[in-house]
Amino acid sequence: MSLVELIARADERSLAASGLACLDRCVPLLGGDDEVLRPLWGALADGAREGGSRDGSGDGSGDGWAGRLERVRAALAAAGPDGAAEDEAALLARRMLGAAPPAPSAAGVREWADVCSVASLRIHRLLDPAEDPAPVDSRREGRTDGMSPLVAAELRRQIAVLELLAAPGPADAGLSRALAVSTEGRRVLRAVVSRRARGRV
Repeated sequence: MSLVELIARADERSLAASGLACLDRCVPLLGGDDEVLRPLWGALADGAREGGSRDGSGDGSGDGWAGRLERVRAALAAAGPDGAAEDEAALLARRMLGAAPPAPSAAGVREWADVCSVASLRIHRLLDPAEDPAPVDSRREGRTDGMSPLVAAELRRQIAVLELLAAPGPADAGLSRALAVSTEGRRVLRAVVSRRARGRV
């Protein structure tokens, strides 16, 4: 099944986790540390354990998705470049964060997941030294011949996350496995960003 088909079939929780996973892998471009998005993963896990909170509010304390999202945005705004112009890859990552829905069940969560999927693939294409000859949309539709290595790996991770979230079993277990896939991808991208920064010195 292609990535486009998986997104079309995914439920709200899976869509929110898919978008969050894409953003998580791109956090190195925003200057964030490896734990900065953990509160949002926690909000999704809380909702999964409680049977799927419609608004992501968790225990009703007001410390659900919306509150944690605002703190994440503030943290990443402070971690961003100090007055320096961001390049295209970083701008794409920042737009992913800016477009995050106010709740994981919000009407726009499917659109957000789709936007994050495209943006993350474009980011990996921008950072890949090898050229990828085909449009990102064709890759998402399943046409994968001649893909550049970094883009191919990101496509595989996006598919793996959605498949893990759709698999039978406890919802929070699927989230945990999806987070592990995303963590691996973030480490890869952090290394790429670091090499690129050294090359500019």
